[in-house]
Amino acid sequence: MDIREGAAADAERIAALHTRSWRTAYAGILPADYLEGPVEEQQAAMWHERLVDGAKGELLVADDGTSIAGFAYLIPKDSRVLLENLHVDPALKRSGIGGVLLRHALDRAAGQELYLEVLKENRPAIAFYERHGAARAREFVERFPGFEVDVLEYYWSGTRRV
Repeated sequence: MDIREGAAADAERIAALHTRSWRTAYAGILPADYLEGPVEEQQAAMWHERLVDGAKGELLVADDGTSIAGFAYLIPKDSRVLLENLHVDPALKRSGIGGVLLRHALDRAAGQELYLEVLKENRPAIAFYERHGAARAREFVERFPGFEVDVLEYYWSGTRRV
C-alpha cells in the first residue's frame, strides 16, 4: 500500500469513497434522507473544488495500485493543522490503513498541533483516535440544513504520540 499525494484525477474516486464511508459510519447518526440524498452531490462538488479548482489543503491517498483504499485531507489553520477527513473504504476497516494515514498526517503536521472534529456518536472513530494518542479538547454543536449534531474536537500536540 502506497501513500501518495492526491491529484485532480482522484476527485471522482475520493468523492465516491467519502460518500460510501459517510453512509456506513454515520448510519443511525445522521438522518437517512440526508445520507441517501444530498451527500453524494455535496461530496462530488467539494472534492472537485479541492482537487480540480485548487482549494488550500493536502490530500494523502492510500493506493494499492488498483484502487483507493483510504485518504486523509489536511488543512493548515493558523498555527494548527486540521485533519479535515480521514476515511478508509468500509470494506477495509480495521486493516491498519487508517493508522498508516494518521501517522502520515502527523508527520505532515511537522511539529504543529494536529486536530480533528468527530461526531460524538461515532464511537468507533473516537476509540481509534484515543488509541492513537489523541486528547479531547472541546465539544460543540454543528448545524446542518435541517438538523444538528454534537461534535468533539481531538488533538495531538506537536510531539508525535502514535
